[in-house]
Amino acid sequence: MIESESLDVRTVTMGVSLRDCAAETLERTSARIHEKLMRVAARLVPTTAAVQADFAVPITTTRLSVTPLALVTEASRAPRVVPAALALDRAAGELGVDYIGGFSALVEKGMTPGDRALIDSIPEALATTTRVCSSVNVATTRAGINVDAVLEMGRVVKATAEATAAAGGIGCARLVTFANIPDDNPFVAGAMHGVGEGECVINVGCSGPGVVLSALKRLRTSGEPYDLTTVAETIKRMAFKVARAGELVGREVASICRWRRRRRSATRSRRSWKRWASTWRARPARSPRWRC
Repeated sequence: MIESESLDVRTVTMGVSLRDCAAETLERTSARIHEKLMRVAARLVPTTAAVQADFAVPITTTRLSVTPLALVTEASRAPRVVPAALALDRAAGELGVDYIGGFSALVEKGMTPGDRALIDSIPEALATTTRVCSSVNVATTRAGINVDAVLEMGRVVKATAEATAAAGGIGCARLVTFANIPDDNPFVAGAMHGVGEGECVINVGCSGPGVVLSALKRLRTSGEPYDLTTVAETIKRMAFKVARAGELVGREVASICRWRRRRRSATRSRRSWKRWASTWRARPARSPRWRC
């Protein structure tokens, strides 16, 4: 199925919560963002490469998604948050991932100062980074359309195209204006780690059209009669196989990352125990106290 039907894992995306990185200054916030990404995602790329070698399944890209950054940087009250985007880009480059999404704001009902600061920073942020992807949600079915945000994003798209004109306007390829954005979205360029998600999650995207096409070609050349129900069952069966392959890769990546974190935690626990025991043995002997 991998060689003859072009099955590949399109991406392995790690979602990381940055809600604990907020600080009173943008410099401290950016430093916390960089430190956490380097700590949590340090083994993502090597683990993905190991899984690709073990299962012989091509994995095209490795990505990161983070909490919508407007929620993280708002506490700093900075008028522009480009340094936070630079921190994301620097961490992504050092980790070796292809893209990092989450330079995002959710403004379907209105803008806060933090949302405004992030939206104003998008053209410069995308012009000065190579891996950062940005998204803004301007409407939902339930809340309606924030027309002011739609107008503002029109200006942002134009400014981004002008800022990256020397590179063919590539900044606009990393910018998404959403309506009805999902709570959690691992797909670039609109990737973000949902606020209702856990501390760290693994998402796997598989490319299955080639597999389905090959199955339909075999069905057509088999010489047996078939109808729409047979076609639907064939597609459903192949989609299940593709989903299982993605699940296998995702579980393996997650288990290896989790095992390594637990191993480091156990090592720290043993060291702490040894340190406590040596300190206890080094204590001077106390004279016994007898109670009357």
